[in-house]
Amino acid sequence: MVLTDKQRTDLHAGIYEYLLSRGPAFAATAEALAQADPEARSSNSSTDNSKTDGNDDEPSNSNGTSPRKTTPSSATPVLEKKWTAVPRLQKRVLELERQISSNQRIHAHRAGFSGGTASAPLDSTTASGGIRERRMLPRPPAQHSLQSHSSGITALALHPIYTLAASGSEDGTIKLWDHESGDYLRTLRGHTNVVTSVDFCPKGGGYLVSCSTDLSIKIWDVKDNFVCVRTLRGHDHTISCVRFVPPPLGAVFLEGGKIGSVGGGGAEAAAGGPPLGAVFLEGGKIGSVGGGGAEAAAGGGASGTIDPAEAGAKFIVSASRDNTVKFWDLETGFCDHTIEDHSDWVRCIAVRAASAVVSKGGGGANAGGGAAGGEASDPASEGSGAGRSLASNLALVATSGNDRTIYVYDANDKRTKVAELRGHDHVVEALSFLCSSALPQKAKHATPSSKLANNANDATSNTWDYLASASRDRTVRLWTVANGGSCISVFRAHENWVRGVVLHPSGNHILSCGDDRSIRVFDVKANRCLRTIEDAHAHFVTAIAMHPTLPIMVSGGVDHVVKCWQLD
Repeated sequence: MVLTDKQRTDLHAGIYEYLLSRGPAFAATAEALAQADPEARSSNSSTDNSKTDGNDDEPSNSNGTSPRKTTPSSATPVLEKKWTAVPRLQKRVLELERQISSNQRIHAHRAGFSGGTASAPLDSTTASGGIRERRMLPRPPAQHSLQSHSSGITALALHPIYTLAASGSEDGTIKLWDHESGDYLRTLRGHTNVVTSVDFCPKGGGYLVSCSTDLSIKIWDVKDNFVCVRTLRGHDHTISCVRFVPPPLGAVFLEGGKIGSVGGGGAEAAAGGPPLGAVFLEGGKIGSVGGGGAEAAAGGGASGTIDPAEAGAKFIVSASRDNTVKFWDLETGFCDHTIEDHSDWVRCIAVRAASAVVSKGGGGANAGGGAAGGEASDPASEGSGAGRSLASNLALVATSGNDRTIYVYDANDKRTKVAELRGHDHVVEALSFLCSSALPQKAKHATPSSKLANNANDATSNTWDYLASASRDRTVRLWTVANGGSCISVFRAHENWVRGVVLHPSGNHILSCGDDRSIRVFDVKANRCLRTIEDAHAHFVTAIAMHPTLPIMVSGGVDHVVKCWQLD
């Protein structure tokens, strides 16, 4: 490093002053420096003279140098001040950088978010003005620790639109939180035993579904009245999990309109029955539309009605310890279909919305699923002249439990088996498709001549086929449900039972939690554990949920605490 003459003189003067301040032991060294660079002494003398009160009659030593003046304890040599200022400023710079990074994570979803799909992750702007992709992975410490439950957390869900989180607990209650501010909002009471699962409706409406070991499924209005609007009963043992079933592509009730109050006898029904009536009256289960009466009461329901257009779903699916999976009609409360393929307790469910992304040769999970299930797919999946086609419009439901087998079904009316996945050596605790909107994904039209667009669509289709599973065998497995299904990767980083799993919206990472009290992030491409949050909770981590668009993840544990984690 090259110093200017003035910088070198100031440096020597500072060293000379420092040596003099250290007492007689350094006097000879100071004198040697003064002889090597007389300007160091003169510069220091001029500084000293400016600090004196005009007293120029100080005696000199025999060698012509001025004797060392006694420096007050508060007077610190310039060199020491500058030396201590450097690390202090460095520390301040680091603090400011951390603060900037934190602010970017907090506010990125307001300005930097683009798209909200798996193929368009959140971005942030670099200092040079370019756009860099944000990995959106959790990093300690937790932003909020939410405490109100009196027992362990068993289930978590995040609202697809609002900053609303729901937690179910062994204390039999469901609590609602604002995960952005960390505020407690409300407690939903109605279950008489452990709440085992909660789920918000996919369209972002005002419905929440929950299930419990009290053998009931409850649908709650969480938009206006915060009351239970319907109770469903039919399982013979503990109900382990419940989810809203994504509708098929082109479902007419998703368009809204005048469909609101079928079964409620409202103005729309009086005006001539439900418009587009055949759409959600198929199956012949409803009987007296607009009449209410015995059929509505048979669902165990309260007086409220449920609008499928607002909920964005027509059915819910539940899994139970009675070895069955049941599909329920939201409007009537009837059990529409029962699946009995499992030989033991069914513990977990994952749902995937229909997709119509462009893929080569009709590939992807949906096309493969149609072949495996032996059922013809939608006519929209027929090939085009360019040799490309749309994947069939299947929404999928995956189930598993104590029998260690994962079954994947067409979630629509056929309910045919799409895939049967085996490989775990112990109970399967959790399943997850790609964390994204549970509403159907609309077609992305690609120009056949555009190779780049086609490759992007193929990649989206591949990740849309992914299914992650967590098991008591301490492993997390990544599967593809295309072409009958197969295991892609096995991750063995956990040291105890793995209790929860989330497949990242990008398809590049898997997040999991377990009884080793950790939250782990796995890199799908590198097939390794990318990040570990040790001691994420003081006890077993039992549940995890991630928002498909906002940079937030929540976790819950046996320690009664719900934690909110910002994503970097």
